[in-house]
Amino acid sequence: MTTPIRSFLFVPGDSEKKLSKVAESSADALILDLEDAVSENRKAVARELTSHFIVEHRGRSRRSQLWVRINPINTDHALVDLSAVVAAQPDGIMIPKINGPLDVVRVHHYLEALETANGMTPGSVSVLPVATETARAPFRLGDFADFGIARLYGLTWGAEDLSAALGASTNLGQGGGWAVTYQLVRSLTLMGARAAEVEAVETLYVDIRDNDGLAESSRRARAEGFSGRIAIHPGQVDTINAAFTPSAEEVEFASRVVEAFSGDVGTVALDGKMLDLPHLKQAQRVLALVAATDSPRSR
Repeated sequence: MTTPIRSFLFVPGDSEKKLSKVAESSADALILDLEDAVSENRKAVARELTSHFIVEHRGRSRRSQLWVRINPINTDHALVDLSAVVAAQPDGIMIPKINGPLDVVRVHHYLEALETANGMTPGSVSVLPVATETARAPFRLGDFADFGIARLYGLTWGAEDLSAALGASTNLGQGGGWAVTYQLVRSLTLMGARAAEVEAVETLYVDIRDNDGLAESSRRARAEGFSGRIAIHPGQVDTINAAFTPSAEEVEFASRVVEAFSGDVGTVALDGKMLDLPHLKQAQRVLALVAATDSPRSR
């Protein structure tokens, strides 16, 4: 069972200063960014610094997994990005601006070749596509369930690039929340991820000063079925971690559910309610997350 990653923190891959500041971050995963946070003339510098950072920190006992967001697969940068960073053995690759599962399969094949060339176990590098950044992509979210991409950690979504692709002047509704189009895309991402039996990762929260809003939004996301969230500022990480960590009451109940299913049974009665195997799976997820909370986030 995959241990859900509660927080993914973006860090510009070309900034030595920012990379050094996040080395001891409480984020479950760092995303070293080679894409939007890096200007065109700094791409090569970002690859070098990112690879060096991964090599320097991968052998340490650490909380954070080390991921890399490459440039879009249809650009000249993408394969160069992968060739540069896979040798450093990152935990995962974030893939932006895909059109659907076939783009992820393409990256999978590149990774398989690079892993083999670098003496790594094929499949050791996970992938997380931002699966909604083109107008075509949302229509294909359900197709991930048919492709069986073993290294697929989960699906996440984003509103900024999608709104640009749609020619929208805003992605927000009158009340300040997501407009209907983006609510739909968010829901489809959640359903597409769960249909493929992978994690659903909530998108970023733009207002880095609104900690209360971030906390409430993250709690709602977890209640709906998302297992983690992207952070764009180090100050958001602890709030996100807290929101996606089960409460003491949830842990106690999950323990009782698992114990109730200890025999060879398909349904059990607990606290006046009938529970079946989906309840057991959810309880096991809760306990797995808690077990990993205070441990180093290694592969």
